[in-house]
Order: sequence, then C-alpha cells, then structure tokens
Amino acid sequence: MAKKAKDSENNSYNRDKAFKRKHKAVFLLNDKEQEAFEVYCKRYKVKNKARFMRESVMRVVMDQFMDDYPTLFEKKDLDRLRVEDRGNEE
Repeated sequence: MAKKAKDSENNSYNRDKAFKRKHKAVFLLNDKEQEAFEVYCKRYKVKNKARFMRESVMRVVMDQFMDDYPTLFEKKDLDRLRVEDRGNEE
C-alpha cells in the first residue's frame, strides 16, 4: 500500500515538473493597447492577467496548428465539396 502511494506521488511530481513554466516571454504595449487591455480586464473581470495572456496566445497558436494540419485533400477541394454538399441537402 505504501509503495502504491509513493508511486502516485512520483507520477504527480514528474507531471508537475514537466509542466513547470520556466521560459519567460516579454512583450511591450503602447499606451492605447495598455488602456484597452486594462478596460477589457476590468469589464470582463479578468483576475489573472498572465494566465489570460498565455491562454489567448496559445489559443491562436493551436487554432493555426489545426488549420495547417495536413489532410488528404487540398483546402480548396474540401471547400468545394462542402459547398456542393450544401446544395444536395436542400
């Protein structure tokens, strides 16, 4: 029983260590950007600004990765198929 608990603690420790943030990213805002950001945070009650910025950036990155993911067909071919499918449904 004690070994199982110890293994669980080790797995948790390794997972926490793997996700530890150790790379710093810095960017500057001009006065208007800063003002807009502060207004947004106040209006939408953003309590953790660093988390908000990190998640916003990563959302854009992941969306782009999903858009760029290779497929069997070219995007223009898939778009053409979608348009043709809509015409057949009616």
